[in-house]
Amino acid sequence: MKISPSSILLLALATESTVASSWFGGATKAAYNKWHETELERWLSDNNVPYPTPADRKDLEKLVKSNWDDKVATPYKEWDTPQLQSYLKSKGADTKKAADTNKNSLVNSVKSYWTDSADSASGSYHSVKDWVFDSWTDSQLKSFLDKNNIPAPQPRKRDTMIAAARSNYESIAKKLGQSFHYPGDWLYETWSESDLKEFLDERGVPVPQPSTRDKLIASVRRNSRLASTNLKDTAASASKSAQAAKESLSDALLDSWSDSQIKEWADKSGIKVPQGSKRNELLALARKHRNSLTGDNPASSVSSAFGAATTKASNEFARATDDAQLKGEDAFNQAIGAWSDSRLKAFLDARGVPVPQNGKTDELIKQVRLNKHKASMGWSAWTFDTWTVDKLKKYLSSSNDKAAQKAANKAGATRDDLLKQAQDSYSSASKSGGSNYASVTSYLAASTDAVKDNTFDTWSDSEIKSYLDSYGIKNYQGSNTNELKAMARRNAQYFRQGTNTPGAGIFASLQNGAQWVLDQLKIGAASGRKEAEYQGHKGADHVKEAGTAATNRAGEAGQKASDKVKEEL
Repeated sequence: MKISPSSILLLALATESTVASSWFGGATKAAYNKWHETELERWLSDNNVPYPTPADRKDLEKLVKSNWDDKVATPYKEWDTPQLQSYLKSKGADTKKAADTNKNSLVNSVKSYWTDSADSASGSYHSVKDWVFDSWTDSQLKSFLDKNNIPAPQPRKRDTMIAAARSNYESIAKKLGQSFHYPGDWLYETWSESDLKEFLDERGVPVPQPSTRDKLIASVRRNSRLASTNLKDTAASASKSAQAAKESLSDALLDSWSDSQIKEWADKSGIKVPQGSKRNELLALARKHRNSLTGDNPASSVSSAFGAATTKASNEFARATDDAQLKGEDAFNQAIGAWSDSRLKAFLDARGVPVPQNGKTDELIKQVRLNKHKASMGWSAWTFDTWTVDKLKKYLSSSNDKAAQKAANKAGATRDDLLKQAQDSYSSASKSGGSNYASVTSYLAASTDAVKDNTFDTWSDSEIKSYLDSYGIKNYQGSNTNELKAMARRNAQYFRQGTNTPGAGIFASLQNGAQWVLDQLKIGAASGRKEAEYQGHKGADHVKEAGTAATNRAGEAGQKASDKVKEEL
């Protein structure tokens, strides 16, 4: 899923005033006062609030009102520990310290960052279309417009697609005979279950277990407004930091220039300098026109890179991300080309895709490629695929399955033996359901991590080779331990996530965009250094020294700017 960071920021900042006006624009009644009875029931169901059936509309509205503050204004009070920690991390809090804190302390920490209120939440629901699409990916927006036969201006850019979705939102709902104040499942009809799970995973929201499509949509719907609010906050923070970085950089260059250098630069830039101007006046004039300080390179458009999808900076970033995506998909295609039929089938099975049992290798590879953007679904027998020996033993020991407990305590049991027993135990619990399966999923929810950089670090070479054998990979002969680990991580990542890298959604795109802008700031610093050095070569030795000072100070400013933006994100 690809999202242009510059487009996201443009969208978030451009809609800020619109959202603010809808939040605080004098709404005299709570939004739910005008909701249809089915919308009231939907909200209560989404938020796990019991209600009588049948029920009078007035009674339903009273129930919504009595639960509004807890469920909408301060929902964090009901969050679990991982979600509280995820929110604090998004706000730049010290997550290492948060990990050692009890839940009550985490709730208080989240409260200190929380700016929402019951009134602002109610106000936002007066116009759902103003924010509900903000957290959608480009592909989800395209699918929504195509599904509903809405033409989008060409080329399809994020801001134009969101504008088209917003302007047609109510008419689409009416055409489908659906409500739009608190929209139903129709809004997410084009989302796959993988899309729904990824939305929740990216934001640290627990995925319902066992999950159904209805439960997934309810969880996404319940968290969509918060996702939009967080996105807007992140965009504003990144834009502010980028502007501060730009100003810091140009200040460092200007301070190191002599009066004559500033005058010559102003003359070249077509800026009139009043006769008899003193140094402080020259600096003030230069700072007023600081945008032209680094000439016509991408750094001079650093603000635009966060503010418009059509700038040179943004286009260059888009080309870079397009190229990276193509290379990533090519690497994925090469990897699966070496996989065994059983591993290809497992990839499809882990995503709920019907597996052609008698299909040839080419047919299996084709199906895997068609589903390469999907992440694996929830828990499955393949959840244990990258677990260590110790982790497998702990799982088996905790099981109610006597055979599993026996396997955990068996002397000399290999990792392959333990893996097979764990998979068999899970499959058995999954089929039987009830308390056994609930116990298993509860354990997995507390224990399962994504494939991390340190996965396989504690494995022996023979264990890693055995793992690669399960993919049908045989070309590891002669590889050293580090090469084996890298090969195992790469294939495990592809199996779990396909080409959809974890965290590569909106927030990660913002961070990547910020890093790209920081790279442009470094280009700007280099340009300023060359300019200072050029001026230095033209004059006396003290002017050359000024060029050296520009080099050092511009570099320091660029580093400080980099640190600042990273802190914000």
